[in-house]
Amino acid sequence: MANRIVLNNIAYHGAGALDELVPEIQRGGYKHIFIATDKDLVKFGTTKKVTDKLDAAGIAYTMYTEIKPNPTIENVQNGVAAFKACGADAIVAIGGGSPMDTAKAIGIIITNPEFADVRSLEGVAPTKNHAVPTIAIPTTAGTAAEVTINYVITDVEKKRKFVCVDTNDIPMVAIIDPEMMYSMPKGLTASTGMDALTHAIEGYTTRAAWEIPDMFHLEAIKLISQNLRGAVNNEEEGRKGMAMAQYIAGMGFSNVGLGIDHAMAHTLSAYYDTPHGVACAMFLPITMEFNRDYCGERYKEIARAMGVEGVDEMTKEEYTDAAINAVKKLSEDVGIPKKNERIKAEDLEALAKDALADACYPGNPREATIEQVIDMFKQLM
Repeated sequence: MANRIVLNNIAYHGAGALDELVPEIQRGGYKHIFIATDKDLVKFGTTKKVTDKLDAAGIAYTMYTEIKPNPTIENVQNGVAAFKACGADAIVAIGGGSPMDTAKAIGIIITNPEFADVRSLEGVAPTKNHAVPTIAIPTTAGTAAEVTINYVITDVEKKRKFVCVDTNDIPMVAIIDPEMMYSMPKGLTASTGMDALTHAIEGYTTRAAWEIPDMFHLEAIKLISQNLRGAVNNEEEGRKGMAMAQYIAGMGFSNVGLGIDHAMAHTLSAYYDTPHGVACAMFLPITMEFNRDYCGERYKEIARAMGVEGVDEMTKEEYTDAAINAVKKLSEDVGIPKKNERIKAEDLEALAKDALADACYPGNPREATIEQVIDMFKQLM
C-alpha cells in the first residue's frame, strides 16, 4: 500500500512572514476576502495586524467573528451564509484551531454545496472540489490546522464533536509568523503547546506510522521539549521554536492520524466545553501508560527526543517510564491541571462510548474496551 503526504502548496515561516499575505492575494487575483476569526482576536488587536495590510493595499474584505472556541454546526452554517452574502472569492483564517476549522468547513461547503448539511462532512467525506482558496494565519502554537487535512466541529444538539478528514480542505497557503503569537496568554500557550506534543506523540505511535512522518514527529517532540517552557514565559526564542514545532507536528499527524487521547479529548470537550489542548494534555500521560506495551521501542525515541539521557542503557520498562515522566514534568511545569472536576459519574459510560466511536480512535496502537476507557476518564475525576 502506498503512503501519502499532503501539505500546503506554499508555507511561509519566521518573523515577518505576514508580509507575504498581500502578495499572495494579489498573485491569486482575489478581489474580496472573507476573514474568519474570533471576537477576542479583534478585541485585542491581533486581527488588526492583518486588516491593516489589506487596508493599505486597497483589498476589500468582510469579517466573520461568530466563532466559538469549540466551533459549532451553527457557526459553520452562519459562516456559509455570510460568505455568500458578501461575494467573497477567498478566505483568510486568523486564529487558532477554531477559526481555521470553521474556515475549512465553510470553504468546503461553498465549493461542494451538496454537503450543506454539516454533519454529512463527518469522517472521510467524498467531496469533489477543493475548498475556496484559503490562506491560514495561526495565532496559537498548537493545532497546526493550517497544514492539516482535518477539522473538528461540535454538534451541540448531540453533545459530540465530529472529525472531518478531507484532502480538499487543506489551506493553499500557510503563514506561520511567531509575531502573531506573542500576545497569547500563558494558559493558552501551555495548552496549545501540549496539544502539539500530543499530536507528535500520538502520530509517532499510531498504527499508520511510517518513516517520513516519524521524522517530523520526533523533531516536533524535541522542539516542544526545548521551547514550550520559554514560550509560556513569552520568551522570543521559545515563541519561534513553538511556532515551528507545532507546524512540523501537523505535517506528520495529518498524514497518519492520531489515537485514543484525541478521541477522549474530543468527547470531554463536547460534554463539558473543556479546552481541547487542556483535555489532550491531561490525558497524555494516562494514554501513554495505557499504550506502553504496544509501541515497541518508540518510547525510547520519545524519551530521547525529550532530552532524557542514557536511554540506550535503559531497559524497556525504564525508558518507557522515563518518557511518560518527562511528559508529566513538562505538563506540570507549564501549569496543566491534573483533574477535571466537571466529569460526572453518570456520564462515564456515554463518554466512553463516544470516545470509542471517534474518528481518531482506530489509529490507537492498542484496542480498548469500554471498561478501560471509563477507567481512564475516572483517572481525571
